[in-house]
Amino acid sequence: MLLRTTFMLVLLAAPLAAQEQPVPKVRAANVLAVAIPEGTRTEKDLAYIPNGHERQKLDIYIPPGDGVKPLVVWVHGGAWKQGSKDRTPAIALLGKGYVVASINYRLSQHATFPAQIQDCQAAIRWLRANAEKYHIDPQRIGVWGASAGGHLVALLGTADNCDAWEPLGECRDQSAKVQCVLDWFGPADFTLFGELATRPGSSIGQLLGETNGDLPAKLKSASPVTYITADDPPFLIMHGDQDPLVPLKQSERLCELLKEKQVEAELVTLAGARHGGAEFISDTSRAKVEAFFAKHLKQK
Repeated sequence: MLLRTTFMLVLLAAPLAAQEQPVPKVRAANVLAVAIPEGTRTEKDLAYIPNGHERQKLDIYIPPGDGVKPLVVWVHGGAWKQGSKDRTPAIALLGKGYVVASINYRLSQHATFPAQIQDCQAAIRWLRANAEKYHIDPQRIGVWGASAGGHLVALLGTADNCDAWEPLGECRDQSAKVQCVLDWFGPADFTLFGELATRPGSSIGQLLGETNGDLPAKLKSASPVTYITADDPPFLIMHGDQDPLVPLKQSERLCELLKEKQVEAELVTLAGARHGGAEFISDTSRAKVEAFFAKHLKQK
């Protein structure tokens, strides 16, 4: 018997830039009903940094079956100032033979950038260090995020060799590198927002904190496009062409620069889709997601 549970796909659409709008109400179409297979082992609120911040925790779901399995890690959105690991569309992958983890990270009211990516990298290192315990293949880890979470998974893909951010936690001997990235409508180049992004009350301004004249450097430091190299993992980027919060050109630039470095990258533009619209959970989109992870995480 399958246990039925319902997860919001998108409580993601918190405003990001200067022309901010009220957080849209989540439409009924954005509620994704998924089934957790019977026998799934679930562990919640695992601290990936011992005695750390209350947000430095993750949930993990291990489907039944013998042997090690690929891992997909969900990183939630919410303009870096809200959101929770409690709702993840990645749950749908349990039935496809993946271990699923969903992580929290410190929000901008707790700490400014780069705290958020430091937390995400620490979570990946912790999961790799505990791979045997949770039946994870440490060589097959993919990440998936939306909006602010899309920004963070893109950074996990491009900035794995960045030495500007101090590693956190007790698993610093482990790699934070991931094998593939699924980015849903995440900001990729903050320099395109410019000074508008740091007006009082803007989400990017809250993320970056006081600039004190070093705005260009901070915008560049927080941008996934800054760190692209030829050894980055494959990317699937999905973005709506009617997104009023994160312009489509953000994903277009990310895809263009990845391809310039010969990184495997595909941009899927969803016609008529706004920020986190129902188009992202259509049968076509879900098939695209499953095919991407299968290609890059399933054993050949």
